[in-house]
Amino acid sequence: MLPAVVKLCCGISYPHLRSRTGLQRTAVAVIGQELTHLQRWGQVQHQKRTHAGLKYNEPKPEDIMPVPLKEDQLFYIQQGQEAMRKALCMLEDTQGWKVEVTESEGDVICSKVVPGAGKVFRLETVLEASVDELYDLLFVRVEEMHQWNPSVEHIKVLKHVGPETIVTHEVSASTGGNLIGQRDFLSVRHSCKQKSSVYLGGAAIQLESFPPQAGFVRAEDGPTCIIIQALDEDTGKSRFTWLLNIDVKGWLPKSIVNQALPRAQLDFTRHLRRRLTANATLG
Repeated sequence: MLPAVVKLCCGISYPHLRSRTGLQRTAVAVIGQELTHLQRWGQVQHQKRTHAGLKYNEPKPEDIMPVPLKEDQLFYIQQGQEAMRKALCMLEDTQGWKVEVTESEGDVICSKVVPGAGKVFRLETVLEASVDELYDLLFVRVEEMHQWNPSVEHIKVLKHVGPETIVTHEVSASTGGNLIGQRDFLSVRHSCKQKSSVYLGGAAIQLESFPPQAGFVRAEDGPTCIIIQALDEDTGKSRFTWLLNIDVKGWLPKSIVNQALPRAQLDFTRHLRRRLTANATLG
């Protein structure tokens, strides 16, 4: 199946998040704190580089002089934040979603046609894992995803831009059951945490230094975002909502693409559950 299942993209659809006002407040609170956090991170890293090899006491935040982020760093951060903002805005309108699939384990996939984006798919489910565990698997250790998701041949982090933004190159696995065929992706991925929630946003990006690879069709993520929330009554379980918004490129009938994408979401969720179960057994 199409490895777009690894795209960090997701929408909001649970009742307590459906308020337009509530969604806007959440988006503003999450995105508005990012540059401040990254500025502090940049200042500390600058101090560490400056005093490398020397014995100094760890600098206090109030003693650190501001060090501007580089222009290219700001570009990637802003691209990630903008992707997250657009994904949240895309899902503010809760009208028009049509149920595509309902699984016995509670996975529900809905779809709608969004102007400028085409048909997008939203998966909702509950996973037996904490917010931190899912954040670790899907963002911190994203390069290890091929170990548990057979749809992925490899994911390589090309750039680390602060602690919350990365640029990745991903290649899908070549499998007989993949209706769409092997693809590669170049994406900016952005993450942020807010209390008991994690936001993971992303979108396609272009780099002159990393053009499309020979032998692959380069697919493109639309603005996407995952939201992982701890269940109020059980912090060992998480609500997982995921918007799949992707242009697979190539000469493929829409009917084939629209069949493959929701199936890819279900496959990904199944593999993720298996990984979580294995981790729990080892733990």
